[in-house]
Amino acid sequence: MNLDDHARLVADGRFPAPADAAVPGHLSVLYRGRLSSCNYDCGYCPFAKAYDSRGALRRDAEDLRRFVDWAAQQRRPLSILFTPWGEGLVRRHYRDALTTLSHLPQLRRVAIQTNLCVGMRWLDAVDTARLALWCTYHPSQVARSAFLARCRELDRRGVRHSVGMVARREDLDEIEALRAQLPARTPMWLNAFDPRPPDYYDAAQVERLQRIDPHFRYNLEPAPSLGAPCLTGERVISVDGDGNVRRCHFVAEPLGNLYDGSYAAQLRPRACPNARCDCYIGYAHRPDLPFLRDYAGGVLERVPAAPADA
Repeated sequence: MNLDDHARLVADGRFPAPADAAVPGHLSVLYRGRLSSCNYDCGYCPFAKAYDSRGALRRDAEDLRRFVDWAAQQRRPLSILFTPWGEGLVRRHYRDALTTLSHLPQLRRVAIQTNLCVGMRWLDAVDTARLALWCTYHPSQVARSAFLARCRELDRRGVRHSVGMVARREDLDEIEALRAQLPARTPMWLNAFDPRPPDYYDAAQVERLQRIDPHFRYNLEPAPSLGAPCLTGERVISVDGDGNVRRCHFVAEPLGNLYDGSYAAQLRPRACPNARCDCYIGYAHRPDLPFLRDYAGGVLERVPAAPADA
């Protein structure tokens, strides 16, 4: 299917238009700076217990301040998702950035991926109407009771959030236990364990995981992507610490730089150049998949639309 076919199907109502399509000039920004350190030690993660030098952290903080200053100067509506390789909320400069951004009138949403390990007092200064957290539970690193207590505090404060896990086979019972103890209104997502052998899950295990996350198969068996329509490079961009803009984290081709504005002339409808896309923050922006509809208003934070919002 080419882009002309996609435009026709959107017009016919067979593919959903993005939830922010009615907001003129809206841009979603996926920011990934230099941070690559994490306080957790998950055995499957390459960033487990990694440490950034003081110099690297200082540079990351400077880059982040520059990005926040850029966002503050914008007049177009923005949504921002921070996708650090490591854990951002343990660093004050990320908490400060989220706080500042949450008060900008042009910000529709600011969100971050987090293991939710930090205390909650920093949220006192945040405009929680604009903040969202994408929270991952790591059972080898934190007790379920402690993680659930933090989720309850997010509920009490009215912080929009989703909760998820890496779907390791040895954690199947823990996945179901977490789902059972979370409020029904809290969305729970699952990422397939990767890399894995072809027979890692059996049919019964996939069915159990599918009951927790109805979209699990899209992560387990990614649809072919080459030539598929995608909003990245048009209404969604990826930015690194130097301000280099790419269409997404998974396409190396540069579109320009955020700070000299050269990227703006390159924004246009594009098809995916990759054979497949197996990460939610990439394929969620494909209009031929259900996420723009099912997660309307919450694609960045992985929060499905409530019936009233759909």
